[in-house]
Amino acid sequence: MLRADGFALRVNRKSIPSVSPTDRNAQFEWIADLKRRCAADGNPLVSVDTKKKELVGNFKNPGAAWERQPVQVNDHDFRSQAQGLAVPYGIYDLHANAGTVLVGQSHDTPFFAVDCLDHWWRSAGRARYPHATLLTVLADCGGSNGYRPRAWKYALQHRFCNPHRLSVRVAHYPPGQSKYNPIEHRLFSEISKNWAGRPLLNWETILNYIRTTTTRTGLSVSSHLLPGDYPTGTKITPQQMAALNLTRNQHLPSWNYTISPKLN
Repeated sequence: MLRADGFALRVNRKSIPSVSPTDRNAQFEWIADLKRRCAADGNPLVSVDTKKKELVGNFKNPGAAWERQPVQVNDHDFRSQAQGLAVPYGIYDLHANAGTVLVGQSHDTPFFAVDCLDHWWRSAGRARYPHATLLTVLADCGGSNGYRPRAWKYALQHRFCNPHRLSVRVAHYPPGQSKYNPIEHRLFSEISKNWAGRPLLNWETILNYIRTTTTRTGLSVSSHLLPGDYPTGTKITPQQMAALNLTRNQHLPSWNYTISPKLN
């Protein structure tokens, strides 16, 4: 009777946008313009994000790999049986088609994210762009580098901009649009293909799979452990925020802003 009346068993469909289509399209146009300007002036442009956290040990890894026999792994993914939880944070340089992935062993926090960016600048960015005055960062709207966490902006000011005397211009993708962040389809997806179907037995195995990831377009990737404890729950006061050298763009100011170094 239900089928005859047009009914069927259906699942929920995610189709209601969390932001207005006008703001969404305007932000994508702004990001496209930023890419053109960075290509013209030679200033660095990077895309950042945290990849899915991975259990370290003999656990099942999704995907298939060429093997004569199936690889035997643990029958359950118990955190208590793991060597740890890997937190891969990536920085993808759009101009150089090069990625750097820092693998943390603690928590994915704003201070961790900025320390990863700092490591990339010291190890690769500074030599690649010796005359840069401005770094443009494309990031998701949520997570450790989201537009809401005060600690993300505070850490950028004190752990990156001030030490390196370099301004950072941040543009966030609209909520729910992280799949358009270049790091997702140019770096993270390729890493997932490289270690598909293979257990991540130890920390060196993870680093090796990351740094051996390549593509036909010439992608190169470096990887490093970033040890240290990054506790969650760090609070940044309104007074600390007011002291930041932060300028919000008139165009969608929540998603677009620049932090400049404080020289005194």
